[in-house]
Amino acid sequence: MKLSIKKIALLPLIAITGWAYAAINSNGIDRSMNINQNTNGEKPLVSNAQSMPDLKFKDENGKTISLHSLKGKVVFINLWATWCPPCIHEMPSINELRKTFKDNKDLVFLMVDVDGKIEKSKEWMKNKKFDLPVHVPDGDIPRELFTGSIPTTIIVDKQNNIIGRQVGGADYSSKEVIDLMTKLLNEK
Repeated sequence: MKLSIKKIALLPLIAITGWAYAAINSNGIDRSMNINQNTNGEKPLVSNAQSMPDLKFKDENGKTISLHSLKGKVVFINLWATWCPPCIHEMPSINELRKTFKDNKDLVFLMVDVDGKIEKSKEWMKNKKFDLPVHVPDGDIPRELFTGSIPTTIIVDKQNNIIGRQVGGADYSSKEVIDLMTKLLNEK
């Protein structure tokens, strides 16, 4: 019985230690995406020069969109879920980013619900009054790009090169991100 009490007493200590570690090493959901930052504060899993694999996504009408078919456009991919607090927290900034570039046909937003529940995601976007197109994966996403942590955002340039990858929430309406997107859109 004493062993069980000791185990129970250790649980809060383990939880507090975990929270402290997370607070010290967190990505901070209020932090702006930095164009030169590494993912998770560690060595990037992909380099800025790496070409993007041909990922495929389905839109709300069931149409498959190939990433390679979007060559010549800048692509903003956000992997998320409706139940994910950091995803929900960053969504208004993504919506603002889209509004900033609403008339630019060379920027494509792919909001990818990793749960594959497109109808639920569409309804969620509608209820929040976000003008963001919902997609679901149409195949596996390579582990180098998506380790399962959400939100994960990947920015791809016009030549299908990975320019940025952010694991964890960020403020995508920041001047730095807007400047990055403007720079990418102005490149040939």
